[in-house]
Amino acid sequence: MCGIVGAIVKQTSKHNVVPILLKGLSCLQYRGYDSAGIVVINAQQQLERQRTLGKISVLEQRLKKNLLIGTIGIAHTRWATHGKPSENNAHPHVSNDNEIAVVHNGIIENYQTLRQSLLAEGYQFSSETDTEVIAHLLQQQMQITPDFYQAVQAMVKKLQGAFAIAFLCRRQANQLIAVRQGSPLVIGIGDDENYLASDHLALLPVTRRLIYLEEGEIAQLDSDQISIVDKKGRAVSRSIHQSQLNKNVVDKGNWRHFMQKEIFEQPYAIQCALEGRLEPQSLCDRTARNLFKTIKRIQIVGCGTSYHAGLIGRYWFENLANIPCYVDIASEIRYRSPLIDPDTLLITLSQSGETADTLNALRAAKKQPYLGSMAICNVAESTLIRESDIALLTRAGPEIGVASTKAFTAQLVALILLALELAEYRQIQPELTAHWRSALRNLPKCIDSALALDSEIRSLAESFVDKQHALFIARTIYFPVALEGALKLQEISYIHASAYPAGELKHGPLALVSKGMPVIVLAAPDPLSEKLKSNIQEVYARSGQLIIFSDEQFTFDAYHDVKRIHVPVADPILNPFLYTIPLQLLAYHVAVLKGTDVDQPRNLAKSVTVE
Repeated sequence: MCGIVGAIVKQTSKHNVVPILLKGLSCLQYRGYDSAGIVVINAQQQLERQRTLGKISVLEQRLKKNLLIGTIGIAHTRWATHGKPSENNAHPHVSNDNEIAVVHNGIIENYQTLRQSLLAEGYQFSSETDTEVIAHLLQQQMQITPDFYQAVQAMVKKLQGAFAIAFLCRRQANQLIAVRQGSPLVIGIGDDENYLASDHLALLPVTRRLIYLEEGEIAQLDSDQISIVDKKGRAVSRSIHQSQLNKNVVDKGNWRHFMQKEIFEQPYAIQCALEGRLEPQSLCDRTARNLFKTIKRIQIVGCGTSYHAGLIGRYWFENLANIPCYVDIASEIRYRSPLIDPDTLLITLSQSGETADTLNALRAAKKQPYLGSMAICNVAESTLIRESDIALLTRAGPEIGVASTKAFTAQLVALILLALELAEYRQIQPELTAHWRSALRNLPKCIDSALALDSEIRSLAESFVDKQHALFIARTIYFPVALEGALKLQEISYIHASAYPAGELKHGPLALVSKGMPVIVLAAPDPLSEKLKSNIQEVYARSGQLIIFSDEQFTFDAYHDVKRIHVPVADPILNPFLYTIPLQLLAYHVAVLKGTDVDQPRNLAKSVTVE
């Protein structure tokens, strides 16, 4: 979602925080945004602000003409929720007396009520946002509680929703205050300077020493010290984490797009996900292994791509480990009353570990009689990891492109390794589990073979440039792969794409098939191959544009106008990975040809931190 960056340095320093703030914002561009802004307290102890619609580069050009200089400041990239993208709606927002500046991620759910109350008291609004309410409400509170830090603590209690907020006050120019409630915030520690951001990647250019705020905490930063209180105002101490990431992780190098880079990083990412985990009982610590002995059911929860990974994982848990597995979308399971067997393990899947719906599903699950919770996640310091009983890191490395690629396949690695571990604890199919472990050693090399299809996929993508719709079909474990392929094509090329189990064609989707409509078929070797051939005939009879992904073992009557992509032959357990790669490449090349913003598709964000 939106991005927050803040910085404070010693007031005696000649250091200007504006370049630091701009660099931090540039590291957060992957999150998706439509406007950007910055505010500092200048040498005359006044708030100075610049806001622009569009990319950070537009803000940088504005600042070259209207120089801002200060030793304390906050900056923001906005992704519109309340109010259309515009300069007036861009952050930072300021109070009517121009004493307070605010940037905000998340949603204030009761902002309409607060807004009406403030309007009745004479406060004027210049935007359509829920954020502006915060600035005026704090101005009102400071008339009662003049101390900036104490006023923020009192004011926040009036807000409902999920949010992260950073504040400046002109009269107390040596303080930067931040609040975390349902949306992530991290503090960076420097020498005679401190920072904050909504993502640790924004702080890597200036520091690797990080403090992660916990739920409900409020932090006060000056240039040489930090104090943190919980929601009840009690002082708390947080440990300092040393990030191992390099500041260049948000550099795409010689690749045209981050998504392209991350697609081709998958052999290495998968090798990292497998490293040291291919021997029995090597996956988790003793706590997890003790838990594994008593699991009788699994409940998987995720959103978007992570949900699709969970659907694939269900096949492995049920077919290999003989454990019943249920998969739910996080935003749905929260609002029903699932019947939970007490021997059920909850598995949450998230790339960032900050996905709001997944976090809230985990928190709701703590009120249920689950055996325990496991987070499968890519970010070691994330909230999801910290709040789960046990964790399984995917080790994919930072993923910047909004459309997930290497994080998805790394999640699949984690799920298949977990299925193997559980099968071994249950002493089920030992020969098969040994075979699977052996086959997984070849996975990175097999992914390389699938990536070799790149030029052929690029040629295929040309036939999609004028298309508005596409249909994906598959059977069994390949149906979730088709779902993921349709999602990728849809989110970065803006072609409407849907995926269905092939057996459902005559139950509705076949009505969509007309002359020239692309129908992508995943025809991996499978016991249902003969049935899938009948589905192919149904599409061909209606003049659909058939595109079949299969290996050489799949045989069917050749048609001159059917496009076939030969996927490398591999052990069947590796096929969900191998059929994913060409679909990622197809989505990427179609988007490039259509001229869309591949890494930052419209209306989407990398980390969805609100409902």
